[in-house]
Amino acid sequence: MPGKYTPRARANIAATSAAEPLLMLLEIDHADLAIPVRVVGDTQDITLHGELYQACPFECTLPDDVDGQVPKAQLRVDNIGRDLTQWLEASNGGQGATCRIIQMLRSEPDTIQYELTMDLTGLSIDQYSLTGELGFTDTLNLPAVAIRFDPRTAPGLF
Repeated sequence: MPGKYTPRARANIAATSAAEPLLMLLEIDHADLAIPVRVVGDTQDITLHGELYQACPFECTLPDDVDGQVPKAQLRVDNIGRDLTQWLEASNGGQGATCRIIQMLRSEPDTIQYELTMDLTGLSIDQYSLTGELGFTDTLNLPAVAIRFDPRTAPGLF
């Protein structure tokens, strides 16, 4: 993941009316997909490192940074062509899907300004859009063992 934005990208982030806004790209990947779904939130397709990202309207909030909670983000992609519907039905609701968020400038097509890969969970779809939650598995708060022997689970031992 790139460590920092280029000077041109920082100027665009700080500007109230940027001459060239940052483009947000999404790459949704799953074991049941032959190739990942690649979309860009713009009106024109774009190529990044030899991969074509199709123009598609979507809304994606970047992960929050709240103390004491795992970062979360929200995603809503327009269901254009109904390809996402077919994938979601074939993949058991998209379990195990990941989403790579990329930000870049059109004038610097080979420079990734921001990149983050998160788990895509809680997928729901209707005739208009696919919605889901982006986040990480909270492995630090998972129990160390499947069954703990205490008076509730093993009363005969106590």
